[in-house]
Amino acid sequence: MERNQWGRRIKAFRKLKGYTQVAFARELGVSVTQLGEIERGERTPMKEQLDAIVEHLGISLEELEPKQKDL
Repeated sequence: MERNQWGRRIKAFRKLKGYTQVAFARELGVSVTQLGEIERGERTPMKEQLDAIVEHLGISLEELEPKQKDL
């Protein structure tokens, strides 16, 4: 369940920042398929991916982390 929450939060912040899935995947250097799997909770983002995600979104890792109420 937590893995799915990472994806939901990544997707929400991505949309909030105005990125399409294609543009954001390109920024991160991953395929759209990989980003989609992360956002759907089918793939857990690696530490390096999380670092790149928060950097490109301009947020902190703490902001991205699933909160207890989200679980």
